[in-house]
Amino acid sequence: MASKIPVVVLAATGSVGQRFVQLLDQHPWFEVVALTASERSEGKTYQEACNWLLSTPMPDWARSMPVLPTHPTGIQAKIAFSALPASSAKDIEPEFARAGMAVCSNAAAYRREPDVPILLPEINAEHIHLIPAQRKNRGWDGFITTNPNCSSTGMTIALRPILDQFGVKRVFVTTLQAISGAGYPGVASMDILDNVVPYIGGEEEKIEWEPRKMLGKVQGDQIALADFRVSAQVNRVPVVDGHLVCLSMELEKKTSPDEVIQALRAYQLPELCQGLPSAPQPPIVVMDEPNRPQPRLDRMRGDGMTTTVGRVRVDPLLDIKMVVLSHNTIRGAAGGSLMNAELLVKTGFVK
Repeated sequence: MASKIPVVVLAATGSVGQRFVQLLDQHPWFEVVALTASERSEGKTYQEACNWLLSTPMPDWARSMPVLPTHPTGIQAKIAFSALPASSAKDIEPEFARAGMAVCSNAAAYRREPDVPILLPEINAEHIHLIPAQRKNRGWDGFITTNPNCSSTGMTIALRPILDQFGVKRVFVTTLQAISGAGYPGVASMDILDNVVPYIGGEEEKIEWEPRKMLGKVQGDQIALADFRVSAQVNRVPVVDGHLVCLSMELEKKTSPDEVIQALRAYQLPELCQGLPSAPQPPIVVMDEPNRPQPRLDRMRGDGMTTTVGRVRVDPLLDIKMVVLSHNTIRGAAGGSLMNAELLVKTGFVK
């Protein structure tokens, strides 16, 4: 690429915003030209405004950057990476889309909109074809794409080859979700230490609906939802990063665990994803050990972008069950939006 594409990170001081800054450091295609945050941080340098939480140092280029208001005026960027909370994203993200930017959002605000794709390029890159309809419907020069809920991410990637080869009727999901998914400061230590919290507001509804949109088919200017049902139970557990998802599935075509493992291992990135800097290769890794995957040991596989599957076996009530791990703040958040942006560049939606 002759010159890097200018990008802005919205809500850059929060935990997901920091992950964007970390992942964009020395990115081969993108250059951060602006960082935004809330009013209390405006006018400060990023170093002054940000309580850096990640284990790698704050990039040198970010330290002295001024924190700007979260408004497109004066920001010369082509892509806006949004780490905004959903309540703010609803009003703010369209401002950047109207200003001509491609908004790659981690927020849930627009996921249910029929003309807004929830992208996981490994499995539904063709959903970018909703973008022209979105622009036409809303009169925007830019557009919004979203990545899914952090627990929906890994399970949906794992479901893709299973749905394609065997069909899926019903899915029962139990999640064990890391505390970083709650942001910072997140769950109080006295609530999570020596404990499991069996509730995360709004999470079960997202997991029960989002995979059906992501695995659905483009029909005209919207997505026809995939025809299976999902039941979810969610839990917050005392793990820093990495969401485990326990899946039990009823399939349309009866099969064996070995055949499911073979389908998962054979799954390859679609042609549209070949060459994307953040794309994991392979997208899915299946482990044979009886006690894997584990968050601490396996969450950074593929630089945190790989979906790891283990314990594939017969389910005595349904058909097949397994455990899926994905890194919630990389593949399930900032890294997901970053890969979406790379796909938009490769397909010409961002130039």
